[in-house]
Amino acid sequence: MATDAPAAAAGTWKLGDLEVNRLGYGAMRLTGNGMMGNSDGAPIDRAHAVRLLHTAFEHGVDHVDTASFYFSPLRSANELINRALTAWRGHEVVVVTKVGPGRGPSGEWRTMARPDELRGQVEENLRQLGRDHLDVVNLRRNGPDCDSVAEHFGALAELRDAGLIRHLGLSNVKPEHVREAREIAPVVCVQNSFGLDWRNAERTGVLGLCAELGIAFVPFFAIAGLNREAAATAEQDRRVAAVAAELDATAAQVRLAWTLHRGPHVLAIPGTGSLAHLAENLAAASLRLTDAHLALLDAPPA
Repeated sequence: MATDAPAAAAGTWKLGDLEVNRLGYGAMRLTGNGMMGNSDGAPIDRAHAVRLLHTAFEHGVDHVDTASFYFSPLRSANELINRALTAWRGHEVVVVTKVGPGRGPSGEWRTMARPDELRGQVEENLRQLGRDHLDVVNLRRNGPDCDSVAEHFGALAELRDAGLIRHLGLSNVKPEHVREAREIAPVVCVQNSFGLDWRNAERTGVLGLCAELGIAFVPFFAIAGLNREAAATAEQDRRVAAVAAELDATAAQVRLAWTLHRGPHVLAIPGTGSLAHLAENLAAASLRLTDAHLALLDAPPA
């Protein structure tokens, strides 16, 4: 675990026996085009991607979120992470990946994997990341294709017992899925969409359940909100703008800080391909919101 670095300013939480700084890095946009498979932009330069990841590590990031289906025509997030970690000589970095959804070689989305296909997805992540085991694997539930997680999670639990996986988590789930999975094996994290403008995890009770059970809650799209993986747009929310102006911070930093203030079990995994934006995201770990700031941000949008 890295200390005395910007990413450490928000404190730590444990993913099973793996202690990490609460501010991590999400690799979804590392390939340059998000999850949707669009390929209009130029591929990210590999040397730049490695430099970006090393900069994150140097500043205390020790938790990276990825997936084998994060790829563009010429770049794979896992391959870039593998390249960066191979050359890294600092602290240990926990790599969290996910399985369930799949994409064909051309990027087309496939239906959710069957339980007997999950081993192949785990092995694909192992090959791409160059590892003999995966630190954490999240079962990403694909809505109606997976009303129950028991059979899929059970298949992953067998791979955990076989030594291919260290810890298990869930993604895109409801409270009943968390309870169902915990009857099979320990759940160390839950990864759902959550942010200032999209608080479904509070309404369903997932956020509170994770706090009650001591499970890390790891929101994605914390900055983009309803824009999902699209590039950030000009901030239109007067609440956010007012807090940002008072703290001499950016709107993205305020949104990240609000996320981290939801509880000590809440992690953040903002992603970017920009060194400047990476520095801004890291600085958000030390941004402290007052009760007045939180009350303003929790009020209805102006």
